Amino acid sequence: MAAAGRNEAAIRACVKAVEDGAPAAPVDPAPPPASEPAPDAFDPLPAPEPAEPQPSAPDATRAKTADPAHAEPTPGEPDAADAGAATEPTGPTDAERDFNALYGSGQDYDPVADPSLPSPANVPGTYDPWERYNRSMHRFNNAIDRGVARPLARGYVKVVPRPVRLGVSNFFNNLGQPVSAVNALLQGKPKQAAQSLGRFALNSTLGIAGVFDPASDAQLPNRSEDFGQTLGVWGWKRSRYVELPLFGPRTVRDSFGLVADAPLSPLRQVDADKIRIPVQGLQLVDVRAQLLSTDSLREGAEDDYTLVRDAWTQRRDYQIFGDRMRADDDQLPEYLRDDSNPQVPVDAMPVLPQDLGGGG
Repeated sequence: MAAAGRNEAAIRACVKAVEDGAPAAPVDPAPPPASEPAPDAFDPLPAPEPAEPQPSAPDATRAKTADPAHAEPTPGEPDAADAGAATEPTGPTDAERDFNALYGSGQDYDPVADPSLPSPANVPGTYDPWERYNRSMHRFNNAIDRGVARPLARGYVKVVPRPVRLGVSNFFNNLGQPVSAVNALLQGKPKQAAQSLGRFALNSTLGIAGVFDPASDAQLPNRSEDFGQTLGVWGWKRSRYVELPLFGPRTVRDSFGLVADAPLSPLRQVDADKIRIPVQGLQLVDVRAQLLSTDSLREGAEDDYTLVRDAWTQRRDYQIFGDRMRADDDQLPEYLRDDSNPQVPVDAMPVLPQDLGGGG
C-alpha cells in the first residue's frame, strides 16, 4: 500500500509539473532502501518538493544565441574563420600567368576586330529595278540553254578530247587579247596593255595561231579587260542589271561596252560568213562547255535567277574594282584570282546593232 501511494504521489507531481511547463521529475519505481522505515499506511503523503523552473524552448534558444561563444553556425553558412579565408584573394596561378603572357588577358577573340586581317573590299551591290523583265528573259535564256546550248556542250565534251578542247579555248582567248590591250591602256595600265600585246604576238606565232600558250611559260599574265570594265573604272560604278537575249547576265554599262568592243574583235573582221559564223558557233559551244561545272550548283538552287544574278554581279564587280588591290592583297581566294571570263563574248554573236544597217 505504501509503495502504491508513493507512486501515485509521484505521478500527480509529474502531471502538475507538465501542466506548469516544468519538466517532470523522474519516477523511481524502486522501493526505498531498507534502512529507512516504511511510512505507515495511515501517514499522510509527503508534499512534493517544488520543481526548479526551467526555461521554455524559445527562451533556451534565445539564451544560446545571445552568447556568441556558444552560438552554433547555421547549416549551409561557413564559419567565421572559413569566411575570412574565402574572401582573401588568391591571385592567378603560374599556369594562368603563363597563358596570359602568351595569349593575353583571357578576353574572347573577336575576328571582326582583328587588326591583322585585311579590310574587306567595298563594292556596289546588285541594282535590279527591272527584275520582272529580267526574270522573264532569264526563263527564255534557260529554255534555249536546255534545248540547244547545254546538249551541244555535253556532246562536245564527250566527243572532243581534252587537249583539243584546251587548244580551242586558247585560240579564242588569244583573239581577245587586242581588246584587253586597248582597254588596259584606257584604264591607265600601260604595263598590262604591253603584256596583252606580247601574249597576242607570241601565241599567234610560236603558239600556232594561239592554239598553244607559250606566253604563259614566258610569265606573261593573262588578263581580260573590256570596255564595260573601262567604264566602271572611269566612274560608272553602279549600273542596272539586265539580262540580254542569248548574251545572258549584263548591266546597262556592260551592254554599251559590248557595242564599243565589237570593232576591235579580230573575228568580226572576217567578211566571209561561211567561215565566221561556224567559228562563232564553236566559240559559243566552248564557252558553254566551260560552264558545265556550275550546272550542279544551279540545279539545287531555290531561286536560279537570284543565284545567277548575284554570282555574276559579284564576279563582275571584282573584275572592275578588285584587281586594283591585287598587288596589296596576298590572301585572295583562287577563284577571284582566276582571270578567265566564261561568258558570251562580243565576237561570238553574228549580229550586233551596228550590223543591222548592212555589211557583213
